[in-house]
Amino acid sequence: MKKVFYVMMTMSLAAVMTGCGEKEQKFNYLLDEFADLKIMRYQIPGWDELSLQQKEYAYHLAEAAKWGRDIIWDQNSEHNIELRHTIENILNNYEGDKSSDEYQKFLVYAKRVFFANGIHHHYAEDKFFPECSQEYFKSLMQAVGDADKCELLIPYIYNKNSYKQRRANATTGDIVVESSVNYYDGVNREEVEAYYASIFDKDNETPISYGLNTKVVKDENGNVKELAWYKGGIYGKAIEKICEELALAAKVAENDVQKRALNLLIKYYETGDLKLWDEFNIEWVKDTIGTVDFINGFVEDYNDPLGRKGAWEGYVHIKDHAASVRTSALSANAQWFEDNSPIDDRFKKKECKGVSAKVVNVVCITGDAYPATAIGINLPNADWIRKMYGSKSVTIANITKAYDLAAEESPMNTLDEFAYDEAEKEMARKWGSFTSDIHTDLHECLGHGSGQLLPGVSTTAMGEYASTLEEARADLFGLYYTADPKMQELGIIPDKDAYKAEYASYIRNGMMVQFNRIELGKPNTEAHMQNRKLIAEWCYENGKKDNVIEKKVRDGKTYFVINDYVKLRALFAELLAEIQRIKSEGDYEAGKALVEKYAVNIDPAIHKEVLERYEALNLKPYGGFINPDIVPVVEDGKYLWTRTVTDYTDDAIADTVTLTYAKQGNTAHFK
Repeated sequence: MKKVFYVMMTMSLAAVMTGCGEKEQKFNYLLDEFADLKIMRYQIPGWDELSLQQKEYAYHLAEAAKWGRDIIWDQNSEHNIELRHTIENILNNYEGDKSSDEYQKFLVYAKRVFFANGIHHHYAEDKFFPECSQEYFKSLMQAVGDADKCELLIPYIYNKNSYKQRRANATTGDIVVESSVNYYDGVNREEVEAYYASIFDKDNETPISYGLNTKVVKDENGNVKELAWYKGGIYGKAIEKICEELALAAKVAENDVQKRALNLLIKYYETGDLKLWDEFNIEWVKDTIGTVDFINGFVEDYNDPLGRKGAWEGYVHIKDHAASVRTSALSANAQWFEDNSPIDDRFKKKECKGVSAKVVNVVCITGDAYPATAIGINLPNADWIRKMYGSKSVTIANITKAYDLAAEESPMNTLDEFAYDEAEKEMARKWGSFTSDIHTDLHECLGHGSGQLLPGVSTTAMGEYASTLEEARADLFGLYYTADPKMQELGIIPDKDAYKAEYASYIRNGMMVQFNRIELGKPNTEAHMQNRKLIAEWCYENGKKDNVIEKKVRDGKTYFVINDYVKLRALFAELLAEIQRIKSEGDYEAGKALVEKYAVNIDPAIHKEVLERYEALNLKPYGGFINPDIVPVVEDGKYLWTRTVTDYTDDAIADTVTLTYAKQGNTAHFK
């Protein structure tokens, strides 16, 4: 599971040191802005301190991650790869007038497609459209020899009645049929759920993640079946390349545990056997001493309307040893946090095993995590593995640093616009960034790993509401404990009132600010945004009798002000207890009712106000990153790791961000 954060403040430039002994120069964090997006870069603190073996290990892990690029494009929608190839062809070979207004409109569309890994908004799920005309787009395709693709791609791009949403929400009818994700073909929701119900063993205490690495279709006789994503099946060419690089990584792994984990991952990719995926995760969890670590596979199920299919993603990161002191303190006290959680004792783990947490700096991000990435991650997702073997959590420091450094230089920001008074603003400036990191640590390190399902309850019992409820559960755990005296006792938070900055920020965002990302009149559909809205609005409504959160209007502007932080914490505890009960008991109807009532529908007056106020700030609500290049020097077919560099210079960036994305990542061209 991930904690997703998209910066709400404008980006700017910052002066920092380049890596690898280069002369100090100005580092440009912001590369481009278009539509509702900004493109940034990040640096990799600690890279130069790695040994040559560790650099080689990280390099091969990064190359393995890059080879999965085509997979996420195809998973997001069935013709995305064909569209990307056409766009790349136009960018590289069109010889007409590139200064024209129509071409510039095409260029913005191309950038949006590369950012989203397809034709749907990476966050809002809706299909977006070019501002250039169909006729002009056709002319570009004809000019570069792609006229034969027009019949397929022009309707795919321009038809507003097809491929409308990547992941359909629960109000659109059959969410399997209406979703554009390429996880299902020729089947409906009823058929898919009946299929998995027929193979699920409720008595198995260590069940595989049914459907995680498959596409569901019908055979020639009309029977529902699965087609696996593995070396000999779907995505086979890409997975073969992934395996090659993973094998090279295994040869230079830091320790035997890493090597065993990688060999299990390779066997899983070669067979598609989800039991091997579980074995890999168990071994992967054991590696808590290595400096270099990774995520590689079909992992998160947010994009699947039924919450089963794993979107392909890859991370490579290195441990920030100094910053990891605080997360180590949390993981060392995991049992205390579990025992003192405000949930029913039936749902508490009697023994918290293998909980590890660290702060990291990413080296490479790919797949569903790229270019828009999470700031915190907790894996594996299988509840029984968490219970029996533990989990690993990371907070990604260099990504949050890139966001924060840019925000510091912004003349306009959401804090000044949406915070009620100077006291609230001052509190945010003093403690906001710090307590946000602490909340992320708690969310990932302990929140996702807390609690347990009752025997016989399926991990998929919450269906399409699973992601929202799980993120709410982890967020509530973090919010509750951010204010706990234990955090001072452990030396993590120095001031007993610091938590108030995170509480105020969370309510401000959940009640108002985040709605700038949604088109007026449309519902709130993304899991993380639903989670924040659910928590904020539930607490607002249930705290009305005590005026815990007060709606205030001043000069025609609306604010939500916390009057009683202690009672708000009590409300967080109450809601956490209920959501844990819902998940632990598999109470689908209660989970559905909670999400549908508090998380989906937005007050149109509030929504309109937020959009108007945000537009006046001239900010881009979403941000993503371009990976730095890890460049080994090769002579006579041999890698000279002593001369491996991390390229941050502007020369590493193509003439446009679009071209950069077009060239980033390996591709197997399996389709």
